[in-house]
Amino acid sequence: MKELIYNFFFKKTKDTKLQFLRYLFVGGFAAVINIGSLYFFKEYIGIYYLIANIIGFLLCLITNYILSKLLIFTEENNVNKIVEFATYGIIGVFGLGFDTLFMWLGTSVIGLYYMLSKIISTAIVFIWNFSIRKVLYFLMDKRGNK
Repeated sequence: MKELIYNFFFKKTKDTKLQFLRYLFVGGFAAVINIGSLYFFKEYIGIYYLIANIIGFLLCLITNYILSKLLIFTEENNVNKIVEFATYGIIGVFGLGFDTLFMWLGTSVIGLYYMLSKIISTAIVFIWNFSIRKVLYFLMDKRGNK
């Protein structure tokens, strides 16, 4: 059992399927941080839902970056760390833009409960983030190996 857990979470891999499964786990944990923070800041602190969403998203982004580096994209060691972090930040800014747009569309335009908008937005941005990170890390790693 210990070996199975190690292989699933910690063994370095470039296997996209295993990376995606790990990303589901990491993304799920980060989503709890994101959605929980949104709810906390909106309901208990009284911050406007889009501002609370941005705060939650940023907390999620930090959590996701740390766990992604530790558990998912561990093989990309030949990448310049400044370029890697800048790329992660740029992807995060696009993700935050998409997330805020989908939250606004769902809540203010369509009239959904803000938490339902957040769940839908989180699913869409999750797929965007994994796909673009996988492609960019692959390209940066290939370039770093030349």
